[in-house]
Amino acid sequence: MLINTSQIPPDTTSWIKARHTLGALGFLGFALVYAMRVNLSVAIVSMVNQSAIPHTDDNDTSDVCPKYTPKINLTFVPSAGEFAWDEKTQGIILGAFFLGYVTTNVPGGRMAEKMGGKLVYGLGVFLTAILTVISPFAAYWGLVPFLVVRVAEGFTEGVTFPAMHSMLAHWVPPLERSRFAATVYAGANFGTVVSLPVSGWLCSLELWNGWPLAFYLFGSLGLVWYIFWLIYIYDTPSLHVSIDPAEKAYIEASVEKKNEDDDPGVPWLSVFTSLPMWAITITQCGQAWAFYTLLTDLPTYMDKILNFNIQQNAVFSTFPYLSAWLMGLLISMFADMLLARRLISPLASFKLWNTVASVGPSLGFVGVIWAGCNRRMVMLMLTMLGSLQGAVYAGNQMNHIALAPRYAGTLYGLTNAAANACGFLAPYVIGSIIQGHETLARWHIVFWMAAGINVVTNCFYLMFASATEQPWSKGGS
Repeated sequence: MLINTSQIPPDTTSWIKARHTLGALGFLGFALVYAMRVNLSVAIVSMVNQSAIPHTDDNDTSDVCPKYTPKINLTFVPSAGEFAWDEKTQGIILGAFFLGYVTTNVPGGRMAEKMGGKLVYGLGVFLTAILTVISPFAAYWGLVPFLVVRVAEGFTEGVTFPAMHSMLAHWVPPLERSRFAATVYAGANFGTVVSLPVSGWLCSLELWNGWPLAFYLFGSLGLVWYIFWLIYIYDTPSLHVSIDPAEKAYIEASVEKKNEDDDPGVPWLSVFTSLPMWAITITQCGQAWAFYTLLTDLPTYMDKILNFNIQQNAVFSTFPYLSAWLMGLLISMFADMLLARRLISPLASFKLWNTVASVGPSLGFVGVIWAGCNRRMVMLMLTMLGSLQGAVYAGNQMNHIALAPRYAGTLYGLTNAAANACGFLAPYVIGSIIQGHETLARWHIVFWMAAGINVVTNCFYLMFASATEQPWSKGGS
C-alpha cells in the first residue's frame, strides 16, 4: 500500500533536526558497540603466548596458494603474549559474547516499548563500555572471570538493535526509514572498519603491553558518548523539550503515536504463526550465515590459503565492511527516492533490495571460488559484490515496522536473535568441514554453502513477505 502524504504538514526547514541528532548519536553508538565487540578478534593475537601452546604441524601444501611477499610494511607486530590459551579456548572466548547476546534481544525490544528506547539503548552502550574497560583486569584475574565479562558484554549489547528499532518506529517517517536505518545501523560497519586496524596498532605499542589499550580506548569513548546521549535524546518527539514544532507535527502525522496507557501485550501466538514474520526471520538467518562466514572465517582463509600476513589481514579484512557501509547509504537513499515518487510499492521495494542484499554477496562468494589464488581478484569480489549486502537496510530491516509499528522492537529482537543464532552456528559447521584440511577444495564447499543458503532463504522472503500492517499489530491474541 502506498503512503498517503496529502494530510501530512510540511517538515521544518531547519538544517539541524532532532531526528538527525538521534541518527548521528545512534550511528556513533553502534560504531562503538561494534568496535568493543570485534577488538578482541585482533587483541587476542597479542594476548596469547603462541610459543606456550603445543601445535601440530601440517605439511600438506598440495592445495594451497603459493607464498606471497607483501609490498607494504604495516606496523602491527603481535607481542609474545601473556596467556596460554589454545585454539579451542580462544574459540570459547570469542564465542562467549554470543551466549549473552542472543538472550537479551527480545527482552530488550520489549523493554524499549514499555520503558522507552532512550533508557534501554543508552544503558546497553554504557554498560558495554564499562565491561570493555574492565576486560583487561578480568583477563589478568583468570579465564573464568574474563569469560563472565564477555558473556555479560553480549548480554548488555543484545538490547541495542531492538531498542533502536523501537525508537525508529516513533521518530522516522516511512519515506525516510530506509536511508535513516542505513545511516544508523551502518555504524556497525564503520565501527568494524575502524576497530580492526586501530586495535592492531594499539596492540603493537609497548605501553601496558599494548593489547589492553584496545579495550581502554573504545570503552572510554563509550562512556563519553553516553553523556551526549542523555543530554540530547528523547524517547518520542512529544517528549523532546527543544524540537522545532514543525518537525514535531510532521513526524507525529507520519508515524503511529505511542500510547503509554494502551498496551494490551504482545500477541505472541499471532507473531509466531505469521508467515511474513517467518519470511523476515528466515532471510535474516541466511544473510547472517553469509555475514559470519565473512566475519569469522575470511581472516583464516586469507591466512591459511592466500598466505596474507597478519598485517595485511588487519587492513584487508575491513574492505568488505567499508564498501557495504558506503553502498548501504547510496542504495537506501535511492530506495526512499523511488518510494517518495511512487515509482515502486513498499512491498516491491522490500523484496527488490532484500534480493540484492542476498544475491550480491552470494555472487561474491562464487567469485572467490572462481578467482582461486588470485588475491587481488578475491578482494575485488568480496569488496564490490559483497558491498551489495548494504542493501539490507532497504530490504527486510524496516519490514518489522511496516508489519507492527507498536511492536517493532520486540519483532526485531526475535528475528535478530534467530539470525545471530544461525550466524553463531556457521563457524562451527565451517570448522567441521575444514578442520585439519586447509585446502582450496574444502573452502570452496564453505563458500558454496554460504551462497546457497543466502539465495534459498531469500526465495522464502520473496514468497511470503508483506508490507501491510498486520491485524494483530494492535495487540492482544
